Amino acid sequence: MARIAGVDLPKNKHLEIALTYIYGIGRTTSRKILDEVGLAYTSSSDDLTDDDAVRIRKVIDDHYPVEGDKRREVALDIKRLMDLGCYRGIRHRRGLPCRGQRTKTNARTRKGPRRAAGTRKK
Repeated sequence: MARIAGVDLPKNKHLEIALTYIYGIGRTTSRKILDEVGLAYTSSSDDLTDDDAVRIRKVIDDHYPVEGDKRREVALDIKRLMDLGCYRGIRHRRGLPCRGQRTKTNARTRKGPRRAAGTRKK
């Protein structure tokens, strides 16, 4: 089991998928990394040699912000929007959807559980 960017890659998965377990790397980025290293997308994460892992680690360190750096970058971007007071920042501050979704119904993930109105007995 290879450890890259502080994350243990899962066993018995294609490398293309296994690399996506690292925060900040999706399918497209993992394919670019594997092309640069010269490994097949479908090769198994179990078959990864130490040399291959070192080459992947080097490419990721040189070209991509991942894990802690990426999380910090995203958090700072959201904080900047909130400090600006722009529409998206206000939506973040209020815990509502930022990307144009309806909120009259749905949006329960962002808004939390329903608060019942008018169900109190006298």
